[in-house]
Amino acid sequence: MYDFDEARDRTGTWSVQWDGVADRFGVPDLLPFTISDMDFASPPVVLDALRERVGHGVFGYTDWRLGGDDGFREAIRHWYASRYDTAIDTDALVYAPSVLSQLSQLLRMWTEPGDGVVVHTPTYDGFRKAVTGLGRELRGVPVGDTAALERELARPDSRMLLLCSPHNPTGRVWTEKELTDFHELAERHGATVVSDEIHADLTTDGHRHVPFSRIAEPGPGRGWAVITSGTKAFNFPALSGSYGIIGDPGERAEFVRRMETGEGLASPAVLSLTAHIAAYRHGAPWLDGLRDYVAGTMAMVGERLRAGLPGVDWTPPQAGYLAWIDLRPLGIDEDRLQEELIRTERVAIMPGGTYGTPGFVRLNVGCPRAKAERGVDALVRAAGRLRTR
Repeated sequence: MYDFDEARDRTGTWSVQWDGVADRFGVPDLLPFTISDMDFASPPVVLDALRERVGHGVFGYTDWRLGGDDGFREAIRHWYASRYDTAIDTDALVYAPSVLSQLSQLLRMWTEPGDGVVVHTPTYDGFRKAVTGLGRELRGVPVGDTAALERELARPDSRMLLLCSPHNPTGRVWTEKELTDFHELAERHGATVVSDEIHADLTTDGHRHVPFSRIAEPGPGRGWAVITSGTKAFNFPALSGSYGIIGDPGERAEFVRRMETGEGLASPAVLSLTAHIAAYRHGAPWLDGLRDYVAGTMAMVGERLRAGLPGVDWTPPQAGYLAWIDLRPLGIDEDRLQEELIRTERVAIMPGGTYGTPGFVRLNVGCPRAKAERGVDALVRAAGRLRTR
């Protein structure tokens, strides 16, 4: 039904991935596989809804809480019920311009400068910037290391467990038991939990995302929040807009107060509301087609890595379109690999050091398969020339 092989020229559209590649890599005109957005057009139902709203021609102040059965909050309730078999209390929802703006506000509310924020490593670089930029200490524990997680949460000044669920960049989908264990550990040690679930809609077949709101109970004294958005799965991040679920009614009211006063959030981006409502009401077939297409691309990546780089043991992620590839068995210096990719292969691929784990690369294959083939082939050639074992 949908043509994900169609190539869209994104140059000249102020794209961070395409037009901003020289800012990050120092060289212009590289083929990019970098920032976490896709090269696909948004779903037709979203584009149609945007055209209709633009056609109205009036863009006055709006309120995300209005609209009743046809509004933003009800679209979210419908999505969680139909996609995750999860009931959402629409009164528990909050709105913010982005997931990271929600995180920054929650950090200000629930931690103090110098406090520890526990995260899994490798760590999404946006987390690192938000946490350290506000003067908090980022405390990383390896994915899957429960003992290290408890050790860090047990420190008296560890005030928050910051989850990425599913995890970026590894694509790990946490099981219900893992999430329950995280919740119990945080409660035992008096830490709040913030669960970033922006990649949730991109799980692969055989894996099931469990919203943290199903694990944690709402009510006074419950220190947890979910922060998320439809912008990732349906590819409209430039429209901005995110929403969250905060378990404690008092903390929720305080969050809204801060956003509407100190942050000056008088009105949300109306086109973001429009896009979310269309996506959550009518976008499921497109999303399922996208997930199937990305799964096929990931299978291709695996085949070419096995054929071209024996010794690299890689399996597709459990969620998302980001291939997190461990090149350490090849004995390659990360800086030399980046130089080879940039200068010789003319591609931009994110180094693992960006996420605190040198020796890996993060390859964005949210793109037509022909482009993804060029990226993985360039990686295989560059790594093959540099491998030392």
